[in-house]
Amino acid sequence: MSKNALVTGAGTGVGRAAALALARDGWDVTLTGRRPEPIEKVAEEVRALGREALAVCADVGDPASVDALFEAHQARFSRLDLLFNNAGTGAPAVPVEDLPFEKWKAVVDANLTGTFLCAQWAFRIMKAQRPRGGRIINNGSISAYAPRPNSIAYTATKHAVSGITRTLSMDGRKYDIAVGQLDIGNAETDLARRMADGVLQADGATKAEPLMDVTHAGNAVAHMASLPLDANVLFMTVMATKMPFVGRG
Repeated sequence: MSKNALVTGAGTGVGRAAALALARDGWDVTLTGRRPEPIEKVAEEVRALGREALAVCADVGDPASVDALFEAHQARFSRLDLLFNNAGTGAPAVPVEDLPFEKWKAVVDANLTGTFLCAQWAFRIMKAQRPRGGRIINNGSISAYAPRPNSIAYTATKHAVSGITRTLSMDGRKYDIAVGQLDIGNAETDLARRMADGVLQADGATKAEPLMDVTHAGNAVAHMASLPLDANVLFMTVMATKMPFVGRG
């Protein structure tokens, strides 16, 4: 039986790297994102690796859009073995008192509500399918443990994702649903590339930070996905070795 996965935020960055790593490991993949062109391009790359790919535009923060996404996945593949909850966004790095509510809500919708809605659908499918069960991997962040300055919305949602991971891991046991979280630090993506030019630190200084190839994040997802359902990576951190996280900077 072929294995199939659904990857959110799959058009660029970590999502793309994960989708390709999974395809290389023999997974068929449903790819979703808000823009059609990037996910269609990644779908072509997956097919070039000899695997099936379905590209579906969706907004993970919108319940109706998530319904349509999972219905499309089920119509194509009939089961779900892996959900990688990767879609997310950030807000401008401004003082907390200056953050517009609309920016706060956009981050909560994408990072937190989207994670919940997709996991809810995955639970429904994985409980009912035969063989029963599956795996959910949530994209956390180093920010799930330590904030950057002026990052209230992103940090709050990533801390909350850790709570979702722990709760779902417990609730999924009796249904053979394994749930874990990948916390990524300074993978070189379009959004993170600016760190090499210097970003604000907790002491007020601006310093360049080292980056790692985003392929390592994708390979970490594939490793977590490769385990049998009686084994689980609950939390994994993959990060640029010399980034300022451990200790005092």
